[in-house]
Amino acid sequence: MTWRRERWTADHPLPIGVTKRAQVGELVRAGDIIAAGAALAGALRVPGARRLGLSPSDLDRELRVRVGSDVVAGTVLARVGRRFARSVTAPIDGRLLHVTVDGDLYIAPIVDRWTVRATLDGTVARSDDAVVEIEGEAWCFQAAAAYGPDAIGELTLGVDGPDADLAPTRIDVRLAGRIIVGGARVSAEVITRAHACGVAGLVAGGVPPAGLRVVYGDTVTASGSPSRDDRPTVLCLMGFGSAVLPRAVYEPFAALAGARAAIHTASARLFVFSTADVGRAETPSPDVVMGEGPAAYAPVERAVADRGDVDQEEPAQTDEELSPSPSDRSPSER
Repeated sequence: MTWRRERWTADHPLPIGVTKRAQVGELVRAGDIIAAGAALAGALRVPGARRLGLSPSDLDRELRVRVGSDVVAGTVLARVGRRFARSVTAPIDGRLLHVTVDGDLYIAPIVDRWTVRATLDGTVARSDDAVVEIEGEAWCFQAAAAYGPDAIGELTLGVDGPDADLAPTRIDVRLAGRIIVGGARVSAEVITRAHACGVAGLVAGGVPPAGLRVVYGDTVTASGSPSRDDRPTVLCLMGFGSAVLPRAVYEPFAALAGARAAIHTASARLFVFSTADVGRAETPSPDVVMGEGPAAYAPVERAVADRGDVDQEEPAQTDEELSPSPSDRSPSER
């Protein structure tokens, strides 16, 4: 388990009912909508050619709405004549799906609309009605399992050390839309509170299965997207229960904190979008002020503060691994 910066691919499966999607070669950023569509209910058959007094082969010439278009009740679908006009109108709000060989029309009501967002900065390498594949460069960590929808947000540390558990009091509405690193474990209470506060995702060494059931229920499956997309994504870095993060896994979070990140649940990967030469993190904690609400806590003091100006070596950076300097470690590790 190591951090690696290289070129990755991310597949985004598409539900049935695609209406638009990104094209091959298009440049996208994590969070951009790359596909959209709708879920339809049972279609309603509407007489067309017979009502207009036309032969089925002539109906296409009189259609006013293209097949596949969304319509509202009362929309004129086809019309003939001028002084004594005859027309076919949509009886319901929905989508014009099909014209039969007999000249009848099928309209299906729209029961839900969906969108799929990119989880990687890069270029669309494949695009069809089944999947949109994106290829791009990023820091990546391959985790053990992921639960929930794909998540995009700012990476934020919620603990002061790799052996600490994320406290529920550190989660509030100011962290909405962020991906929180929870250390060794996130509990059921943390997941529930993160859901209520609008947190995009939680990353931890381990997660108790009971905590997942509280939010996702008994039918949730690993690396799958629930039907609801408002629940936080949970990424298990090492397994289930509680797992203290190795230093080589935890320390890069301090250097990458504040960068844009994304969780791709289908592959259980965490992507972080930062330059190859990552600067030092000043604090490993979220940007909050001491004494302001439940998420407030004291910032970590740097060890060099009491030693004056001391020359230090720059952190070793390679194309394969990210290794922050010792000054980036939390106080509990020094």
